[in-house]
Amino acid sequence: MTTAPLALCLAVMLSPMAATAATPDACASASCAFLDKNLTPEARARDLVKRMTLEEKAAQMQDNAPAIPRLGLKRYGWWNEVLHGLARAGSATVYPQAIGLAATWDAPLMDRIGDAIATEGRANHNAALKRDPSGTDRYYGVNYWSPNINIFRDPRWGRGQETYGEDPYLTGHMATRFIHGIQGDDPLYYKGIATPKHFVVHSGPEPLRHGFNVDVSPFDLEDTYTPAFRAAIVDAKADSLMCAYNAIDGAPACGSPLLQNLLRDDWGFKGFVVTDCDSIDDMFTGHKLYPDAAAASAAAVKAGSDLDCGPTYQALPDAVKRGLLTEADMDRSLERLMAGRIRMGLIDGGVYDQIPASAINSTAHRALALEAAEKAMVLLSNPKGVLPLKGSERIAVIGPNADLLQSLEGNYTGAPVDPSFPLRALRQAFGADKVAYAAGAPLIDGMRMPVPETFLKPTADSSAHGLKGEYFDNTSFDGAAKISRIDPVINFDFYRTAPEGMRPLGFSIRWTGVITPPVAGDYKLGFRMSAPRQGQPLPNVKVWVDGKLVVTPELSQAAGKEQAFCGDACAKPPMAPVDITFTDTKPHDIRIDYVRAVEDRALSLDWIAPTAPLVTAAVEAAKASDVVVAFVGLSPDLEGEEMAVNYPGFSGGDRTSLALPAAQKTMLEAVKATGKKLVVVYMTGGPVSDPWVEQNADAVLQAWYPGQAGGEAIAHTLLGKNNPGGRLPYTIHRDVADLPPFEDYAMSHRTYRYFKGPVMYAFGHGLSYTTFGYDRPALSGNAIKAGDSVKATVTVRNTGQRDGDEVVQLYVAKPGDTARPVLAGFSRIHLKAGASQSVTLDLDARALSQVDSAGARKVMPGRYVVYLGGGQPDDIKAVSAEFSIDGETKLPR
Repeated sequence: MTTAPLALCLAVMLSPMAATAATPDACASASCAFLDKNLTPEARARDLVKRMTLEEKAAQMQDNAPAIPRLGLKRYGWWNEVLHGLARAGSATVYPQAIGLAATWDAPLMDRIGDAIATEGRANHNAALKRDPSGTDRYYGVNYWSPNINIFRDPRWGRGQETYGEDPYLTGHMATRFIHGIQGDDPLYYKGIATPKHFVVHSGPEPLRHGFNVDVSPFDLEDTYTPAFRAAIVDAKADSLMCAYNAIDGAPACGSPLLQNLLRDDWGFKGFVVTDCDSIDDMFTGHKLYPDAAAASAAAVKAGSDLDCGPTYQALPDAVKRGLLTEADMDRSLERLMAGRIRMGLIDGGVYDQIPASAINSTAHRALALEAAEKAMVLLSNPKGVLPLKGSERIAVIGPNADLLQSLEGNYTGAPVDPSFPLRALRQAFGADKVAYAAGAPLIDGMRMPVPETFLKPTADSSAHGLKGEYFDNTSFDGAAKISRIDPVINFDFYRTAPEGMRPLGFSIRWTGVITPPVAGDYKLGFRMSAPRQGQPLPNVKVWVDGKLVVTPELSQAAGKEQAFCGDACAKPPMAPVDITFTDTKPHDIRIDYVRAVEDRALSLDWIAPTAPLVTAAVEAAKASDVVVAFVGLSPDLEGEEMAVNYPGFSGGDRTSLALPAAQKTMLEAVKATGKKLVVVYMTGGPVSDPWVEQNADAVLQAWYPGQAGGEAIAHTLLGKNNPGGRLPYTIHRDVADLPPFEDYAMSHRTYRYFKGPVMYAFGHGLSYTTFGYDRPALSGNAIKAGDSVKATVTVRNTGQRDGDEVVQLYVAKPGDTARPVLAGFSRIHLKAGASQSVTLDLDARALSQVDSAGARKVMPGRYVVYLGGGQPDDIKAVSAEFSIDGETKLPR
């Protein structure tokens, strides 16, 4: 038991590098206390930190923390992501995007998903250490910069897809269960450490995030922006937190006094704070409040930002020498970080070290992904009862999202092993002979899209669609192909992974076949590749058409300079498509040689094609069918984090319009003119609001970015095998003209709580294939004292002919409150046809409280009304009950 600590202690004593960190006598007298498992993590961390040099301390406070061999510290990458599955670290189970998880309104499900993700994170970490015992790099650690619990206050925000929606109560309760699942129940070791983000007032605009300031009122801060964070810290006990890019009341978030007076003093937070990436640099380059890196770093550390995602904390030794902070200030932060590493079992091992790589995408996790995707489905409209389909219909599948990997994955994603696409799932469900397919339109006019399968064949006379793919386990196409198959679409995610039996960055693929343009004319053809970073080699791909080399990275870069493909936001020449002209509609030979040489996030054979023939093909498919199922919406290539996207309706990752893009609208209008039934399936993160769709579609289903099981979940829902029970976690407004300016963070006229006008669909809305009835609720008391809780019990009956899920929602109207009745409880239940169940929801003092103009949270005296039903009181016929509260009490922040 003592051999390893004594040997390491001796190494510390003998190392000449240790002289400035700790004398041999000090180490001997302390008996290498940082290795003593009988001490608290805090005591061990203090001993460990005091043995480091000033420069070592600064290095350990950056996300790529180097090894310190004499102390037994392995290198460790603190930057890891698990928003809706283990992200950016290779193969993983991909669950629905976070906004889709919120749409399940199933808090226990979040706990199970968090636990499954943490299991895969440990499996990946353990496998990485087996490959390289010296430590782990970015994306292979076991602390995670998730969940994103910012309030989706404005539907234009591109990162709203990463959140749990617009309501603080729903967000807080979904987050607490997810965090618990990640961190686990072991008394000594965290399975993982969750990091709710971005503290605390942050939700766009993306193009301004590095330099804008939010002057938030005390009321809005306490009423809207902090409750979910408080729940994450006080209730779920998250051991980490991330601060935001923007400033709050004039102070950059990562240098804000809120980190001390609210987070640590009021909420009792003991863990570590990490900065959003390069936000310390923003403090002097964006906000321009500090003269240089040393001054900004010093201010951030003293405010409570312990770990810098980025290199700016390299300036900390200089800051100490200039007297801008003390080494003791650094020690305080570093002790918190080292205590975290100890609690994760990263210093001397832990109970999760034996989780095998086989846990990744296990059978149980795949089933969980399907369950989550099915529960996320929100039936927005079904006025004529067209859904569920019978399964005997001939269907036309159209739309740019029918076969698009990116709109399954969402952003911050892992690489799904065997993703289920809507097109392929519907062929399996209905029979391939009953499904006609046409892409119909790009997401947006002029946007490059993967070449649809309908224009690719392995040979000109083949009945199959797609290209022949030959996969080699080397980078030079040597020997026989290890895999040979027909790939319908050339669009893959091999980020940090590889085809089965091959090594990442150690394989090559040759695709051959023919491409048949739908009409003669000018096209742009390209291969999706990441523009290389400074010092990074170019991607390695070549595309020949009719024997002529038409696409290479060099040609794509040259085209990017000419096209200014991503506008002024381009910092370097992008991998743009090149011009190509087809003079006929005959099959043309195509060959692609791709070598996996750099870590591209995605790879695909893309084009920008004339849209008229795409629409014509969709119309022809509709004419040959009974029902049209249109997969439309957005993609994470349009909405997301600080993106170089400036199409009409989009700006830098955010949106300037809620409308369905014109190219897709044109397609739907043409198809509807055939007179066939039209089912619209939205695949989006943020809301799409289109009056034409609402007036003309026979049914509308919101499917989100549904993850690896998305296609199967959608097919099950369309056929009634899955009875949709999801509910909207945000309001779908009619138009951005109904909203305040995006930059305005005041909550007046925002979200269901304060928006007074008509909307397209209300927060909490969602239909079912069955019906539910509610008996009059019973309360545990009709009169309570301020600070006490009250229980509301209601019996829910399935009054329809199908089994289904109901989301019981409790809203409360408070005396004198400026808000509409607000969500204060929810529970998702499953009821067989004709069955009933009693549901009890607890209203505690915080759920009954309200905030005054000074930001004080109180429970006020007066009459309260509780509403229960499957949606908001104004959206449904809710049952209600009243009670009174006597007295007044102030609650802690």
